[in-house]
Amino acid sequence: MARSKPGHGLIRIGISGWTYAPWRGAFYPAELPQRRELEWASRRFRSIEINGTFYRLQQPESFLRWHEETPDGFVFAIKGPRYVTHLRRLRDIETPLANFLASGVLRLGAKLGPMLWQFPPWMRFDAERFEPFLSMLPKDTEQACALARRHDARVAGGEALKLDKHRPIRHAVEIRHDSFRSPEFIEMLRRHGVALVCADTVDWPRLMDLTADFVYCRLHGSQELYVSGYDEASLDRWAARVGAWADGSEPDDAERVMPPVPSRLEKRDVYVYFDNDVKVRAPVDAASLAERLGVSPPPEWSSDEEAISSGAIGASTGRESATAANGAGDEIAGEHEPTTLREVSARRSWPRARSSIHQPNRRSSP
Repeated sequence: MARSKPGHGLIRIGISGWTYAPWRGAFYPAELPQRRELEWASRRFRSIEINGTFYRLQQPESFLRWHEETPDGFVFAIKGPRYVTHLRRLRDIETPLANFLASGVLRLGAKLGPMLWQFPPWMRFDAERFEPFLSMLPKDTEQACALARRHDARVAGGEALKLDKHRPIRHAVEIRHDSFRSPEFIEMLRRHGVALVCADTVDWPRLMDLTADFVYCRLHGSQELYVSGYDEASLDRWAARVGAWADGSEPDDAERVMPPVPSRLEKRDVYVYFDNDVKVRAPVDAASLAERLGVSPPPEWSSDEEAISSGAIGASTGRESATAANGAGDEIAGEHEPTTLREVSARRSWPRARSSIHQPNRRSSP
């Protein structure tokens, strides 16, 4: 369970992606092989966003490996493909959606968490595009499997279409244009039970309208996109907001398009992901917020770290991790300016970086 306190929804605090060169020797031990980074990170956080699915279709074997490399009780959020959101812009997307679902997503099993659909800053709200898209999103694994069977020759399907259990599937939408400050959009999300992502950044709308039975937050940096860390006061404010959502209520400082709607929910699940990774802030801030809320991973997860560093855990599979198999890993995007690593001291077991890394950071989020 992500939170054991009675009367609260499950709270999962995590990071967006896990393969970043500047994190090596700062968050990750210097001696840790790159192929073991997911194993290490998944013992630090209860959830991680998979970003590689945004850039390209993955292989079923990758999803299976990610499942095997993470502990029981861990959950992934998975990012929908930009081919649907950015390139097709929600036009003629049934086959691309089927291909995505047939690529192996369902092999995550019980570790499949919310699906994130991120839209570009230049895309405006268009009800005629969004209504069919939201209607097409599968609400459970059986619907997902049915849609996946409509895939084309780009994916094999096969074993990737087998279900182990009926499970609900949640969806969240992240918008980046002011035209989405629309009551029509909020009401549309509520009809379909799709969450509106609360995205913390100075560059895009930060909206906290509740549109589903769960809340999804992405913290991109309080002052500078992907760069700024969160100070103690900021983390305290976010802890108060997350706690209110988990209790079934709303924060006092919620920023909304529409007035609050009385809720019959006694609790909500909350997912929070830190995406301010350029200066190695994401893992520090995520761990700090989890500690404030009392939702850090259980001690037995942390006890695996020494074994992971030594190669004792995961070696029995006899296979490379999906990160290594994918070359540069699941995080592939444009490059930022070279950054200097700061000492990371939020967790004493994290080794400290004593020198600069003079190379660009390969980001996961556009």
